[in-house]
Amino acid sequence: MSDSSALPSPPPASDVEVVLYEGAGCGLCARALAVLESEAPRLGFRLRRVSIDGDDELERRYRIDLPVVVIDGDPAFTLAVAAGPLQRAVARAQARRSEQSS
Repeated sequence: MSDSSALPSPPPASDVEVVLYEGAGCGLCARALAVLESEAPRLGFRLRRVSIDGDDELERRYRIDLPVVVIDGDPAFTLAVAAGPLQRAVARAQARRSEQSS
């Protein structure tokens, strides 16, 4: 007999890194961060936040598109992040890593 009250175990931690480029006072950045923080434990990725404020190069590259999300070095999202597309993008990155390690 199985215990139906048992919670599913989280996915194993992966080396997939999700980077959020954000700026101070950016409401869309705050929304993206909320999605990323809620999905990180479930999807098993590492989240790194990078503020572009005061960095001329990052300001030039990202300001107009904030928030910008990069998954394992590949641009993935600008302006908004949704859970479903995030899950698919992280799964693709995890699959690439699995292929590279085998």
